[in-house]
Amino acid sequence: MKSAEAILALSALAQEHRLALFRLLIQAGPEGMPAGRIAEALGVPNSSLSHHLAQLAESGLVRQRREGRSLIYSADYAAMDRLVGFLMENCCAGAACDAPTANGKENER
Repeated sequence: MKSAEAILALSALAQEHRLALFRLLIQAGPEGMPAGRIAEALGVPNSSLSHHLAQLAESGLVRQRREGRSLIYSADYAAMDRLVGFLMENCCAGAACDAPTANGKENER
């Protein structure tokens, strides 16, 4: 991942509703969620939700697909992994790292 891509992704997440939306899609798993359920879960009006989804899709963190008449949104786990990898790239100056991860285990590099 290049710096410009990381900046775009981090910028998209640097807003309360978009961060909550992305975290909701992470929880939903690869099958994702329809826009209506997302709006209901977050209590965000459809017009605002469309804007937030567009920002996350433009950043590459969220994917959209059509199933019948519904738009289904899902987190792009590969993009998330690339972003986290970019952020951790120089952890411990590139040496074997024993910094704890979010789950409390040592980082396996």
